[in-house]
Amino acid sequence: MGIELTALHWIYVSFIVLIIGFMVMRRDTSLVCIVGIFLLAITASASLSSAISDIFNSFIYALTELLPTILVISIIVAMSKALTATGVNDVMISPFARFIKTPALAYWITGLLMMGISWFFWPSPAVALLGAVLLPVALRVGLPALGVAMAMNLFGHGIALSGDFVIQAAPKLTADAAGLPVNEVVSASIPLVFIMGTVTTIVAFIMLRSDMKKGKLSADSIEAVSSSYKDAKLSLSLSAQRFIALVIPLLFTLDVLAMFMLNLQGGDATALIGGTSVFILILISLIAYKGKGLEKTTSYLIEGFQFGFKVFGPVIPIAAFFYLGDAGFQAIIGDFLPKGSHGIVNDLGIALASVVPPNAQIGAVTLTGIGAITGLDGSGFSGISLAGSIAQLFSTAIGAGAATLTALGQIAAIWVGGGTPTHTLYI
Repeated sequence: MGIELTALHWIYVSFIVLIIGFMVMRRDTSLVCIVGIFLLAITASASLSSAISDIFNSFIYALTELLPTILVISIIVAMSKALTATGVNDVMISPFARFIKTPALAYWITGLLMMGISWFFWPSPAVALLGAVLLPVALRVGLPALGVAMAMNLFGHGIALSGDFVIQAAPKLTADAAGLPVNEVVSASIPLVFIMGTVTTIVAFIMLRSDMKKGKLSADSIEAVSSSYKDAKLSLSLSAQRFIALVIPLLFTLDVLAMFMLNLQGGDATALIGGTSVFILILISLIAYKGKGLEKTTSYLIEGFQFGFKVFGPVIPIAAFFYLGDAGFQAIIGDFLPKGSHGIVNDLGIALASVVPPNAQIGAVTLTGIGAITGLDGSGFSGISLAGSIAQLFSTAIGAGAATLTALGQIAAIWVGGGTPTHTLYI
């Protein structure tokens, strides 16, 4: 027996449509989400003061849910800045540069390195770690700068970020919105990520080679790019750089082994990576800056937190709205849903199934389209809560496929939001 839809359900649906519309127009949706939270709260409680308070409470709820993800990304960015400042990144990457002999090798080696590093460091810091070392090498063997950018973006912001198997920031957002465990979304995304990645990277490489043969693209000679940080490179010896460069991959390899052996998933896996990154940051700061190591550790942490909250600041009000579609409603606003309700999104899914019986094909096309639309703002992360919420709605109506639909929406959002279509379709 279905649940009768109330004003709360219709307000939620209306604001989903509004959010999608604003994203199509490439406008920010934070204000729309805040208004949606207020209207849901005041409709449920009929109290102006409670509704105003619930806006803040919803932010606290969203921040509490997202805080582990924000923290681990901030710490990893702080660590990557320390690696760049001390020149350790050059030592870590330079051994791979000697294998780059042709444009094809430059494309694939750059891409695969970017993918591997992005899984542990996230794509934005990985660009800084790789670019200064590999770009001059790629140009010398004849790969255009656009080819380097394509490889780094497709493998980093595409394959690595859309799956996000290690840090699990993306699947955490979509899984929470869909009411699923993170490991289910990660497992469902594996075949989708690698099929998407294989097709796009090969097609992009074929297009790149074609343009190079036609003379449309060529490798311009530029001076070797070097890190803009100079303060610590002079004080850190080559032997110390090599020591740190060996320790870092060893520690992260041990982390991966521990994840498999101890069956660490979700928050436990994220915490292990985060703790290891803190240890590495402290090690680098103490060795490189000697008497100023304590202060430099704090300085790098501040830079990392600035990056983390800059990225996730716009996500918090959006996530807060979509958390109201599931368990967050009772936690934030209270027990105001009709008796027998399973949450706003689940109720809407049941209602959708009774009106227009959807199928897996319609669900897949809808989630891909919504994911792509949410990525139009250039972030990729701001809209994946919406993708998770819509996936929950369709999976409830279909009766299966929640994790797969959630992963599909996540992948579409991040590939578009990361700017990868502009590189794969640059012709």
